[in-house]
Amino acid sequence: MSAPASICLLRTSAIGDVTHVVPLVRTLQAALPAAALTWVVGTLERRLVGDLPGVEFVTFDKAAGRAGMQAVWKALRGRRFDALLQMQVAMRSNLLSLGIRADRRIGYDRARSKDLHGLVVNERIPARSGEHVLDAIGSFCEPLGLEQTEVRWDIPIPDEAHEWAATQLPGDAPTLLVSPASSHALRSWRPERYAAVIDHAAGRGWRVALVGGPSPGERALADAVLAACRSAPLDLTGKDTLKKLLAMLARAQLLLTPDSGPMHMANAVGTKVLGLHAASNPDRSGPYSDRRWCVDRYDEAARTYLHRPASELAWGRKIEYPGVMDLIGIDDVVERFEAASAHLGIG
Repeated sequence: MSAPASICLLRTSAIGDVTHVVPLVRTLQAALPAAALTWVVGTLERRLVGDLPGVEFVTFDKAAGRAGMQAVWKALRGRRFDALLQMQVAMRSNLLSLGIRADRRIGYDRARSKDLHGLVVNERIPARSGEHVLDAIGSFCEPLGLEQTEVRWDIPIPDEAHEWAATQLPGDAPTLLVSPASSHALRSWRPERYAAVIDHAAGRGWRVALVGGPSPGERALADAVLAACRSAPLDLTGKDTLKKLLAMLARAQLLLTPDSGPMHMANAVGTKVLGLHAASNPDRSGPYSDRRWCVDRYDEAARTYLHRPASELAWGRKIEYPGVMDLIGIDDVVERFEAASAHLGIG
């Protein structure tokens, strides 16, 4: 089968998953340098990856509903791709894909399909279990006769973002960024526990900055963390953009966060992540490159809330119950912080 000359990638959201697509783009560009790549991506997510060189971006505004879909279809009208990589199984994405013409429509294996995904694809990636999300996305090149053997991001960061980050975090003091919110509230940790770790880090000589988006929920969580701190961190909540956050992460030594988009952004720029996992499995959705500094209470959560070990759960099962993140104690996080500090040669 001849190499495809045109490939459409469909993965619109969320921030973490879009970050996982970037190594696949790099793999395709390296193996198929003549292929034209088009990526249908969400409005917010495009702000993170929309300047990747050699890729045409088509924005999907999911908030616009059917009009958002029609805008994508209009942008691609009259075009037919050699291959569509349909990397999102949600019903909205499956419907969106119907307006994208392609000879080969590659989707997930049957076990990972849902919301009528099988009706919009005519080929599937290899059926595997136990994969990290990034590896699953990377396997979309395999039906094309390729293999993702290298994981590389190199997401562009504009000079002005680096300059802004250097203004906020001047010098070379060891820096802990704390991004307390997850897109799912039940995956977030308690404000007073974040505050206790912030106070500990400050007492050990670290500079600490609180980061997060501008939404009312993230602002409220940040305010609750600040109210509980004895050593007030720098509050940058709602002040950055995705590119500025990337630049700050590149200047920091460590990020403290639950399962969230910033976790994967930090990993992409090589920053260590102290991830908080009870509601989700770090082996599936934790920081891809290095999970040594994560606190993993996923198996305990499975036994507590579902009355069976994590090994008996369907891969990817979330355990989003009220109080599940309370399984992670302050001492657990401080221990991982100290271990990461020692590894980094700080303190």
